[in-house]
This record gives sequence, C-alpha cells and structure tokens, in this order.
Amino acid sequence: MGLGCLAALWAVGWFLQAYGGQAVAAGPSELPPVAAALLTPLSALPLATAAWLLALAGLTALVLAAFALAGPVARRYGRRRGPAALVAAALALLAEPVRASIGLGHLDVVVFGLIVADVVALRRAAWARRRAAWWPGPAASRPPRGRFDGLRRCWSTGTWGGAGIGLATALAGGPAVFILYLLVIRRWRPAMIAIGTATTLTLGGLLVEPGGLLQPIDHAGAIGDPANQSLAGLLARLYESASTPVLVWLSFAALLLAVGLIRARAAHADGDEIAAFTLVGLTGAAIAPVTTSHELVWLLPAVLILLDAAARIRVGQRPRPQRFTGSGYAAGAFIAYLLVLLPAGWTAGWNAYAFTVIVLMNALPWRPAVVPARLPVRRPAVPARVPAIPGPRGS
Repeated sequence: MGLGCLAALWAVGWFLQAYGGQAVAAGPSELPPVAAALLTPLSALPLATAAWLLALAGLTALVLAAFALAGPVARRYGRRRGPAALVAAALALLAEPVRASIGLGHLDVVVFGLIVADVVALRRAAWARRRAAWWPGPAASRPPRGRFDGLRRCWSTGTWGGAGIGLATALAGGPAVFILYLLVIRRWRPAMIAIGTATTLTLGGLLVEPGGLLQPIDHAGAIGDPANQSLAGLLARLYESASTPVLVWLSFAALLLAVGLIRARAAHADGDEIAAFTLVGLTGAAIAPVTTSHELVWLLPAVLILLDAAARIRVGQRPRPQRFTGSGYAAGAFIAYLLVLLPAGWTAGWNAYAFTVIVLMNALPWRPAVVPARLPVRRPAVPARVPAIPGPRGS
C-alpha cells in the first residue's frame, strides 16, 4: 500500500512536469464562473502548490470512482473489492485522459468523480425501493433518533442523487447532458436537484465572476484543430475546413444524442446504471463542439464494462444472446485501453478518439440484472378455485 501511494505521487509529479500545469498557470479567468470562484483562493498560492492541490483532488476522485465502479464487479466474481479498485485506479492513472487532466490542472477527473457519486446514489435508491417493496419498515419520514441516523438514512437511500451532476454541470457545463438523461428516465427528483444545484451555483458564481460565462467559449480554440476529437472536429477535418458545416453537424449531433439516450435508457431499464451513465458520458463527448483528450475520461468505464461483459460470457452468466463473443469484448477492451495509453499527439491525426467514442456509443454492451432497477410487482393473492364436485345424477 505504501509503495503504491509513493508510486502514485511520483506519477502525479511526472504528469505535472510533463504537461506543465497550463490550466493552472492560465488562472481562474479562463474557467466557468463557478470553477473560477472555487479556484480563486488558489491563485494566492505558489503555482506548484496550487497544481499539487488540484492534482491530489483529482487523484482522490479517481480512487473513489474506482471503488464505486470496479468494486462491485470484483465482488460479483468473488474477489476482494479493495485490491481490485486500487488496480483499476492505477491502470486509469496511466491513461491519457487522466494524465492530461491532472497534468494540465483541469477538473475533468473531479467532475467525473462527482457524476459517479450520483451513479452510487441512483443504485442505492433502486436498492432501497426494492427492499421497501419486499420488507416494509418504518416510514422514511420519521424524525432521526440518533446523531448520525439522518446521515445513515441519506447514504442508504441515495437521497443526494442529482447533487453531484448539478455541481459537475456548474463546474464544466458539459455534464448538463446527464440532467437530460435523468429527465428521459423520469427520475424527476434527482433531475430537479441537479437543475437547482447547477442554477444556484452558476448564479452565485456569476456574482463573483460576472464575465466568466463566455470565457470557455472564447478560449475553445479552432473546431478543426486535430486535438478536437468531437464530432464537430471530425467533420471539420473531413471537409478540410477550420470550422464545421453547422447544419450537417447539428443533424448528426441530434442523431448521436438520440442514439445515446435511447441506449442509456435501455441500459437503465435492464439495471445497469454504470453502462447507462457511460453511454451518456460518451454521448456528451461526441456532440460537444470541442472535446480534447482530458475530457474523454468516460472511455475508462467503457473499458471496464467490456472486460466485465467478456468475463460474464466466459463464466456462463449470459441471460440472452449477445452480438459479440467474450473474446470480441476482451479484444475491444484491449484496443480501447491501448488507445488511451498512447499520447494524444500520436492518435489525433487519424481521429482515433473520435471514431472510438462513436463506435462505443453504438456497440457498448450492458450487463442485464447487474443492479435491479425496477420494482417487483406485488400481485394480490388470488384464492385457489376449488373444483366443483358433481352430484349424483338426477339430483
């Protein structure tokens, strides 16, 4: 454990040196208003100290997300949750999206961790509803008895669901697509919490940074830049233009949005909330005007899902026919992870990230019955019909 922590800190230091912490050096003026307001106190610190604090926040979010995503997968196969999550976090730390986010001083890994917190909330809410359907207990509205009773109830029922997405939307803007997903699956309470959180924080941030709302657009860069791996950047390069045809981009973006949300809703209906959120994250990366390598963190849970799908087929947990074999899913996971290991400059020229995101949006499997998301139907007992005994003839 100690050697692993030292290795992680060494890797973080190497990332900061290799990428130069450019976002930290640019200062809060190039951030959305909420992120600028939160990071303004860091501007009073030395640049190296501020970069390390942001890097440690991203590393913490990555480890917690690994426990939430990889831990349940390990437990289903009889493995210990802790070591599997730490291995997953170490492998994710080597990937270009995490390297770039931590090294440049961006908040993408922190935003990813906030959204994963809502994945946990939705899963716990589904478990609580299922348990309440079968084992009715005391009313959830009763006042807490102990000092920490309210906190335990909040954790066990996932009532904070939506707050993470709302904060992530206020910090980055792009996670607003997850609010749309909550509305599509009719999770009204988390959706309203997310909207309220994002609106309140954004208005508060505008009071601190009134002109910060348009800063991310001003500094987005050229659409046709090879570093832009979104659909807009892909189309611009295909048309050999610095920008993309607006109507063409909007048409294809609307199509990808519809496909991503439909597949995410199907994954949610089958109980795989992780796959649903991953599909939404990939959809947001595809349809955004500008998506660089540090914004493609959702490729990492996609690799985990492919590995889990391959393992489920191998051990015979295949409740219905699959489009691909276990070896096909394993090969897809290997290729995707190998891609994110390479530096972005090696793959930007041939649009590798852009094509990978679009392919995963259409081919990523989900694991039916991973987490039950629908309530069991409790039908009233029907008394058995006793067959009539015919009487003697003539009676």
